[in-house]
Amino acid sequence: MQFSNSSEVTEILLLGFQNLESFRICFFLLLLIIFCVTVCGNLLIILVVSYSRSLHSPMYFFLTQLSFTDIMLSSTIVPNMLHIVLLEGTSVSFIGCLTQFYFFLTSESLECLLLTVMSYDRYQAICNPLHYNMVMDLTFCVRAVLLCWVMMIAVTLTLSVTVSRLQFCGPNVIDHFFCDFDPLLELSCSDTFLLKLEDMILAVPFVVCPFIVILVSYGYIIITIMKIPSVSGRQKTFSTCSSHLAVVFLYYGSLIIMYLFPNKKSVKKVLSLFYTVVTPLLNPMIYSLSNRDIKQAFKKLKSKMCLSFK
Repeated sequence: MQFSNSSEVTEILLLGFQNLESFRICFFLLLLIIFCVTVCGNLLIILVVSYSRSLHSPMYFFLTQLSFTDIMLSSTIVPNMLHIVLLEGTSVSFIGCLTQFYFFLTSESLECLLLTVMSYDRYQAICNPLHYNMVMDLTFCVRAVLLCWVMMIAVTLTLSVTVSRLQFCGPNVIDHFFCDFDPLLELSCSDTFLLKLEDMILAVPFVVCPFIVILVSYGYIIITIMKIPSVSGRQKTFSTCSSHLAVVFLYYGSLIIMYLFPNKKSVKKVLSLFYTVVTPLLNPMIYSLSNRDIKQAFKKLKSKMCLSFK
């Protein structure tokens, strides 16, 4: 990815969270613990799914992709954020800032698409169980993930290259803890109207349409579940998609609230903290704690590792 050399700004100051005072060290340690647990938790899910043959199904294949995306998102944001908290603000190079924005946008776009594919998988499993294995075969799953990556790379490259061609004449201070889209545009002395329009247009296939697909899928799922005569049958069927539904609510809930308060910087910081730091931490916990198959596979893996060390 080539960046424009005409920018007068060579480094950008990220302010992060101001006035932490005596809570700075505690906040730093909390973020460090969250980062370590996030990476280890998502790596553990990838390891457990890869190890257990009983988990070699479309749902868990997509879950490993989601875990990889969460690791990428957390690794993009949190390490530099730790530096910002410890030093009460830090400077990054202009190219480094754009690189962080690129990987952040990559992770967010991929998560939207993966959550959509996972909702389609749950729709097929519950609404069309007789044709599930025929529709959701290995070829379809691989093609779906590859399509998600291709679409994600296309949109992120488009936006990142366009942002890099803007003129940045100063100031060079961002009141945020990472290089997000709107804070970057606020530093530009170029006309950003077309870029904002481009961002809105790209949000339709990558945010709005996936959300509509998820809503429609779960609409059909709920209708199908309500037709099951027994209460225990309804509960058992709903449990197969409850984890994914919880993750969708966490992710899109924060995005919707951020859209409702576009000019509130304090609100945007807290919500950004939630979906860049907290959500990647909660995702593996939600799937592991509420999923009996993953817990059983983890126990088997743990037992085998203990035997190998004896």
